[in-house]
Amino acid sequence: MYKLGIIGYPLTHSISAAIQKAGFESLGLEGSYDVMETSPEDLIQRIKFLKTNGYNGFNVTIPLKVPMSLFLDDIDDYANIAGCVNTVKILEDRSFMGYNTDIYGFKKAIPTDIDLQGKLVSILGTGGASRAAVVGLAEKGVTDIDFYTRNIINSRQTLDYLRAKFPEIKFNVYQIQNIRSLVDSAMIVNATPIGMRSFMADQMPLEPKDLDVLKPDTVIYDIVYNPMKTILLKEAQQRGLRVIGGLDMLLYQAQRAIEIWTGKQPDVNVMRIAAMETLN
Repeated sequence: MYKLGIIGYPLTHSISAAIQKAGFESLGLEGSYDVMETSPEDLIQRIKFLKTNGYNGFNVTIPLKVPMSLFLDDIDDYANIAGCVNTVKILEDRSFMGYNTDIYGFKKAIPTDIDLQGKLVSILGTGGASRAAVVGLAEKGVTDIDFYTRNIINSRQTLDYLRAKFPEIKFNVYQIQNIRSLVDSAMIVNATPIGMRSFMADQMPLEPKDLDVLKPDTVIYDIVYNPMKTILLKEAQQRGLRVIGGLDMLLYQAQRAIEIWTGKQPDVNVMRIAAMETLN
């Protein structure tokens, strides 16, 4: 019996429990998955609780993906490169091994016919999800990344970190409130929670005019998965743009997390059915 869970805040939108349960059932394994709302101020107490209550591992979501990395005993290469974690395995000696399965999910959700080699990609937001996106995009051969953020000063540390990790990529950062033309972007990634159910669900991080000027082959990738079709994706589709929703990224990262915890790969199609039933 595996004892697992997810920490972060807020978690009212999360469907992780449903897809994790389906993943375990597809393997014929028993497991519990607790949803534990945890604010940054409560992180240390939550870690103590997880260490002493028989948990085998847990997922980490906003806003804890970066701060959680301070409490790990070891990390995998992806977590090391991204500087943040979203999956933790608790070993027999109760030490914490951190992983970043978001990168795996982000990359795998991009259809193979989309060529980003040598292209410019714009990322909205500079949080933990944007770091995962950068690693995935670097592996896809992207050479230029423009960030759009609410607070340029607060994002400087992230930019300095990424520039050191990826010297071959040219990074720029701009104010999201005064967005410049995105016309040269091969892909635009929404790595903010804007558009998420229970968080500005009736809004999108871009203005309609920003979408109006895009080239027909521009890809809009929204990592928000609840709702499955955000306002941003709907507006993009109305303009004939290609879209990638956040559900595939969520499913693939969850599949990889179960593989880390159990050593076995669950059936992602079973997990997808559970996700769609939960979201409808």
